[in-house]
Amino acid sequence: MKKLSLSAEKIAEIVKGKIVGDPSRIISGVSGIRDAKSTDLSFVGSKRYEKQLADTGAGIVLVCADLASASTENRTLIVCGNVDYAFSVVIALFAEEPPKWPVGIHPSAVVSPTAVIGQGVSINANAVIEDGAQIGDGTVIGAGCYIGHDAKIGAGSLLYPNVTVMYRCIVGRKAVIHPGVVIGGDGFGFIPGPQGLVKVPQTGIVQIDDDVEIGANTTIDRARFGKTWIKSNVKIDNQVMIAHNVVIGESSILVAQSGIAGSAELGRGVVLAAKSGVNGHITLGDGVQVAGTSGVVKSLPAGAIALGTPAESQREFMARYSLPSRFEKLKAKVEKLESELSKLAKN
Repeated sequence: MKKLSLSAEKIAEIVKGKIVGDPSRIISGVSGIRDAKSTDLSFVGSKRYEKQLADTGAGIVLVCADLASASTENRTLIVCGNVDYAFSVVIALFAEEPPKWPVGIHPSAVVSPTAVIGQGVSINANAVIEDGAQIGDGTVIGAGCYIGHDAKIGAGSLLYPNVTVMYRCIVGRKAVIHPGVVIGGDGFGFIPGPQGLVKVPQTGIVQIDDDVEIGANTTIDRARFGKTWIKSNVKIDNQVMIAHNVVIGESSILVAQSGIAGSAELGRGVVLAAKSGVNGHITLGDGVQVAGTSGVVKSLPAGAIALGTPAESQREFMARYSLPSRFEKLKAKVEKLESELSKLAKN
């Protein structure tokens, strides 16, 4: 962590927050709410965690408006409209500078003479760049990466070690691709034949647009024909599986271990929570949110919230989820009425 000291007043100015308490209090680091010391800044983004705020040792705490009246004994509060974002801004101030990747080609890298390498590119140890591949200006190709024949990597991208981009696939500008990602492996396609399963040729590509980030060990299959398409500003977590001919709309979020079957299409700003799944050949409209471990089996309109397996609307899920307790209450009422009727009958 970078050595830096900031006052509550300066931090409030940076995050556009409102100070409650001593504006001159100084911190020199950031930490989680439980581990923070008096020299640290931390955050509490919900009233649900009010007890953690009361117990923390943090000297400055970024809080939501619901906690603006909390105690300022031994601490200063800064009330923010978006606490998570504000905390991220402060963390960035203390972050160490990223590693400086050496410009040039490492002696152990294998680069085809027909590959086109831009200006200021860093190609690290044991990387392989095949015939016809194109690497944009300022891009970093980490150790052990494989860039296939005629693949294209846009300018300013960062491929961490052991990333594979198979033949003819396209990665846009300013992509960040974490270790172990495989882009352009064959889609899973087989049909029954006289002597068993026969492989269906996967002749398409993967196209990844600008400003996409892909987490470690995620796999994105090449299309059977045409392209599997990840549009701009999509953020993908670790160990996500995206099948052939899937389309992911701009600014969507795919959380760890989620999976999307072939030819499904997600609109703009879709959120798939951890371990959720999407059936093939269906469409999720803009802004759809799928809860963790849910399985979506049919198309959903824009703005829908889906829970459960098979996934259903929030209203349907809550109605079904609350049914047992409602039944118990109804049963108790019926038993009470039966008892009262029995007493009346005796009279």
